[in-house]
This record gives sequence, C-alpha cells and structure tokens, in this order.
Amino acid sequence: MTLQKLSKLVAVATLTVSTFAASYSVAADGKVYRLKMAETWNANFPIFGDAPREMARLAEEMSDGRLQITIDSANKHKAPFGVFDMVRSGQYDLGHSASYYWKGKVPNTLYFTTMPFGMTTPEQYGWFYYGGGQALSDKVYSPFGLRSFPGGNTGNQMGGWFQKEINSVDDLQGLKMRIPGFAGEVLAKLGASPTNIPSGELFTALERRTIDALEWVGPSLDLRMGFHKIAPYYYTGWHEPATELQFLVNERSFKRLPADLQTILRSAMKLSAYDMYIQSYHESAENWATMKKEFPNIEVKTFPDDVMKAMYKANEELLAEKAAADPLAKEILDSQAEYMAKARVWTNISDRAYLDSLDNLAD
Repeated sequence: MTLQKLSKLVAVATLTVSTFAASYSVAADGKVYRLKMAETWNANFPIFGDAPREMARLAEEMSDGRLQITIDSANKHKAPFGVFDMVRSGQYDLGHSASYYWKGKVPNTLYFTTMPFGMTTPEQYGWFYYGGGQALSDKVYSPFGLRSFPGGNTGNQMGGWFQKEINSVDDLQGLKMRIPGFAGEVLAKLGASPTNIPSGELFTALERRTIDALEWVGPSLDLRMGFHKIAPYYYTGWHEPATELQFLVNERSFKRLPADLQTILRSAMKLSAYDMYIQSYHESAENWATMKKEFPNIEVKTFPDDVMKAMYKANEELLAEKAAADPLAKEILDSQAEYMAKARVWTNISDRAYLDSLDNLAD
C-alpha cells in the first residue's frame, strides 16, 4: 500500500469517527423534547385514535425517551375541526386529522385524503411516497408553515347508511347526508345536501333525522357506532377507495428538533400510519363476519348503474372545473391521474386477475 493511499484511509477513518462522535454527542445530550398533538377524534376512539398513540409510543421508544408527545382529544380541546388552525398557530406542534376537512380554508388540501373513483390504498401510497405526492403536499401546506404526512388509511370505505333505498338519481334530490370531501361536492351537483358532522354527533343526527344518511368508514368502525339500528340500508363504496388520515406538523416545531429526532418522528408516523391500515383491514374482516351473523336485517346494497354513472359523470365535470380554475389543483389532479393510469395496469394484472381466477375456480 502506498503512503498516499494509507493517508487517504486514515483521513476517511478519522472523518467517520468524528462524525459518529458528533452524532453520539447530539444523541446523548440528554435533552427531552416535548411536543403536543391535537386530534380530531374523541378520547379512546378506536383505530383512528390508536394511530397517533402508537406514533407517540414509537417516537419515545426509538428516541430513548428524548422525544415525548402528549395528545389532546377533541373532547378536551373542543375543536375537532379546528386542528389545522391550532397547529398552524403553534398552539399545538402536531395534529391528527384528515386533509379534506380543510377544503373550506385551503381547497387544494382535499386531494390528499381520497378521491371518488380514485386510487386504491397501495396505489395511493405509491403515488405519495414515490410518485410525487409528498412534493405536491408540501406545495399546498408550506405557505401555512405546515407539513402533512400520511396518518393511517382505512382502505376502501363503504358508501354509507341510508334510511331509504336509493333506486334512482331522483332519490338523491334533497337527500341530507353526512359526507365530506370531494364526494360531498359530487352529490351536491346531483341535488343532495351534503354536510360534515363530528364523529361523536353522527348517531344522534341520524336518529333525529337531522340527516337522512351518512357515510363513516366501514365495518371496522361502523358497527360499534350502531348505525344499523336506525338505517338498515348499507351501500357499497365509490367515494373513498383509499382514505388517508394525516399527521399535521408545525414546521417551526419540526425544525427545532435535532436531525435524528426529525428522522425518528417521520419514521414513527410512517410506521403507525401503515399499521392503522392493517388494523382497519383486520377489523373490517372481523366485523363483516359479525354483522352477517348477528345482524341479518342489514341490507347490503350497491348503487344502481344509472346512479353510479351519474356520480361518475358529475365527478369528471367537477375535476375539470377544479383543474381549469387553479393551476396547482391541475398539477395535483394530473399527477394523480397519470400515476393511477400507470399503477392500475399493474393492479389489474396482479390483484384483479388473481381474484378473478379464483372466482372462475369457484364457478
């Protein structure tokens, strides 16, 4: 080995040791960073509330106690739909909610939760993490000093609980329904009256006929809410094929964290978000079996073809209007459409072809 090569190796080794020592010094400084999170859900709300608590647990464990997160539920801070403003102002460092709840404040936020007739959960995760979704989310949220990250997915949601059957497009006229996001705009275009109501008020609103119908999630959460007792018609989905909650992060709070804790926080959010998807899938499977066995009076319905076609047409028209009115909306919608077109080919070749082949075997 030449003296020149030996000198280079020593230099590299010295730099590596110095870098490790500096990192260890930061990690061992003993300082505890405490963050506060506001969630849209009430205390002990299952699945949705499990995700932020799992995130906080992981962050504390991975940081050896240096990163501690306390969570205030909606019944404490009293503002389930105020999370955006509370995190933006710095009253809270973090939030757990759903991006489409903020469409009245920032219209382009609604595209990051789910879209009618849109991507499935794996497709949506692929778009967000590898297809440009994160960069577009940053474009929307950064002007407000915020960042948004995936906060847990429900998978494909059911189309809702109805007190009366939907047999034609005419049955949507004047229908008062709790349904947020872009789907609410689609139904409004067809004559319905959409509204958004916090989870804790849903049963009472349906029972008192303040609303005629509602969509919440699916068997994973719907069954325990008791909607089947007052609305026997349970429709399959179209509006939220992959509903992603969000971790909302105050940018100033995030930048105050050392680099290693920033990485730990992001890792904890990502892992707990995916875990919520798995938990939701499991609970839906379990509760669907319970529902079919214990509540046979629930009538599972699919919207008639003419209703589905009308909703699809209204959706396409609204997408075109949004894209024409706002360049950033167009950029987001074009990105989603291009990615879905590419990913759906693989979805059809893999999952759909496999499931279809099993159906043929059963026949």
